[in-house]
Amino acid sequence: MSTTPQFAVAVIGAGPGGIAAGVKLRKAGIDDFVILERADDVGGSWHENHYPGLGVDIPTIAYQYSFARNANWDRFFAKGAEVKQYHVDVARKYGLYPRIRFNTNIEREEWDDTGSFWKLHAADGSVLTARFVISAVGAFVRPKDDVGIAGAKSFKGKVQRPTDWDHGYDMTGRAVGIIGTGASAVQIIPAIAPQVGHLTVFQRTPVWSIPKPDFQVPLAMKKLLAVPGVQATIHGGVLVVVDLVLRGALRTSPATLDRVDAWCIRGYGRFVARTVHDPGTSAKLTPNFGLLAKRPTMSNGYLQAYNRSNVSLITDPIEKITPTGVRTRDGVHHKFDVLILATGYEVFSDPETYRPGTVLGRNGFDLAKFYNEAGLQAYESVAVPGLPNRWTLCGPYSWTGSGWHAFVEMTADHAIRAITETRRRNAQICEVRKDVADAYHRKVYRRAGLLRYYLADLNGHVPTYYRNSQGDTTYIRPSGFFEASRGNRKFPLDDYRYEIPATMESVHA
Repeated sequence: MSTTPQFAVAVIGAGPGGIAAGVKLRKAGIDDFVILERADDVGGSWHENHYPGLGVDIPTIAYQYSFARNANWDRFFAKGAEVKQYHVDVARKYGLYPRIRFNTNIEREEWDDTGSFWKLHAADGSVLTARFVISAVGAFVRPKDDVGIAGAKSFKGKVQRPTDWDHGYDMTGRAVGIIGTGASAVQIIPAIAPQVGHLTVFQRTPVWSIPKPDFQVPLAMKKLLAVPGVQATIHGGVLVVVDLVLRGALRTSPATLDRVDAWCIRGYGRFVARTVHDPGTSAKLTPNFGLLAKRPTMSNGYLQAYNRSNVSLITDPIEKITPTGVRTRDGVHHKFDVLILATGYEVFSDPETYRPGTVLGRNGFDLAKFYNEAGLQAYESVAVPGLPNRWTLCGPYSWTGSGWHAFVEMTADHAIRAITETRRRNAQICEVRKDVADAYHRKVYRRAGLLRYYLADLNGHVPTYYRNSQGDTTYIRPSGFFEASRGNRKFPLDDYRYEIPATMESVHA
């Protein structure tokens, strides 16, 4: 059997992470790579999602690559179409399109011990081989197929999803129901409320929604941002502030967290009461959990939408979805022409996201089995013992409070540094040492103790993807941005083992 794979490197996903990996590979002089994308264009979530009101929820200056800063954003918080186009432009600029195979959904990754490479099984039955794999599937892996409500597939009217929005369907004057009040719903609700006949919002948990300081970027600001170094300096300053806040929060006491949460809840409650005219509705919209217990949102129209006469808020639990609408447990049947299912994604930090038999490494190692039995863990959030020559750009304990582009750049740098070192040593296998990975996880788990208290104890009553089904806080990295950057870009090279399969000799620098 041939031990020569088709590609040196395969990148799975052409979203922000996959684009970063492709650009970084080219900059490192590694041109023998392919990017495998399940959709028909680049952009990841920004390609899949195109619902009304879509936009970023952090300033756009912090939502871009360091190697492709754009001074011509239309808005301070860019809209979805512009963000999608930005990723298209970057992929074109760096010559990635000829290296991307679209409509290629990788369903299984299998390590071949004989050839020392990965076999990637696509949904169409084809198999691609690569020496190294960089998984860039992102934080939100796939839309939830099962919304967890009885009768979900029985509705006979129009069903809209944030990831599959039919813009050709006219909702003017229609009776519309939306299930969910997460980040996408917060943007959809004020965008469609003026158009529809009546909008009924089904809320399980209220969401924090603070004002969004958005505006059209004036020409003078664009000219300033175009000056070399200005954007990098501003963004760097923001990262320093976020880093100090996060590191400070991780060093505080549980009692302080209790007081801060109580103060924030009271203050936000007063803000909601001033914004939403009906006292009963404002009370339902006021969270009884801390600001960071569940993903907070930013909007200048979400709370205000509930002042409209054609918008209703329902907090009674849903019993089931029927062919004509939604029945709640109080016995009321709400009839709709359109039902919007804004019920979220399967997230990288949940063990259930990883299906048994889909990522298979050495000696029968199954990533899903490992994560479900031992808990989610990875060295510097990117590498797992038992999975040689494989890195994940968004893995356990990832998010550092920065924009995702800044994070996936550092994790892509980690993967490419390890690949480059493997090639320099004339080796074919690179695998993180188990003792190193175990020690790293013990340190991370210990440092995440305060996060577990905040999310599992103090705010354990609220459903949130910041806390997974195992009670772990594997979404958030318990360190600052700069520590994470150093860890990924300057890790000791001997934290990995390098092998030449022909002789199975360990190779050392």
